[in-house]
Amino acid sequence: MGMNDMIRFFRQMTGKLGSNIYAGMPIHSNPQQMSFLRQLQKEMKKENTLACPLEELPVVVFDLETTGFYPEKGDRIISIGAVKIIGSTILENEVFYSLINPEISVPTDVLKLTSITEEELLSAPKTSQALMEFLHFTGSSVLVAHHAKHEQAFMKKYTSSHLRLHFEHRVIDTTFLIRIFQPVVNSLPLEQICLECGIEVKNRHHALADAKMAAKLWAFYIKKAREQGYHNLREVYEYLSLKR
Repeated sequence: MGMNDMIRFFRQMTGKLGSNIYAGMPIHSNPQQMSFLRQLQKEMKKENTLACPLEELPVVVFDLETTGFYPEKGDRIISIGAVKIIGSTILENEVFYSLINPEISVPTDVLKLTSITEEELLSAPKTSQALMEFLHFTGSSVLVAHHAKHEQAFMKKYTSSHLRLHFEHRVIDTTFLIRIFQPVVNSLPLEQICLECGIEVKNRHHALADAKMAAKLWAFYIKKAREQGYHNLREVYEYLSLKR
């Protein structure tokens, strides 16, 4: 990555990553780059995303395809897809997709479900490279995912083990906004909620396709939340905490 690319990357960040980002940079990063990053971090302002108006809130909606459900037991990430949104506007050209070589055998049923081949995975970037590229794409934006605990668990495990980075991004489930209108919605599959909202279900279990569907879902409920009189995430948190 050239110096100009690095400057653009950090200027696009919506907040400030913790100092642990430096431990997550590739081992071969030279001292000049490290010094530059430290200096650049001083220039960044920390933004209060909870107070940001919903119509201006920048988020990255992402999805992971994995070999299983348990990263602590050795299940791996095999693909990442993501798309950026500001408020309810999906930035169609601001997308990320990468296959990942898990360096382990992938169950046949997972390959069939995701339509990914062993050959594609063998030639794909390794986990550390793909995760760094993903972090370049996201910056410190709020992340959104459907059934987000799954994505968050894998990101915590593999940014720690492969990048030596403590994963500190705020991760919000797509059902966060939906629960304003439907209190019991946590376990519903993505395709069911999308169909209920009139969102086309296409290429299910492809990480980028799922991220785009989840993004449309998020945008749909951002509009509904605004129509209901919510101005920012803090107001939604406060309302939901009172409903418990």
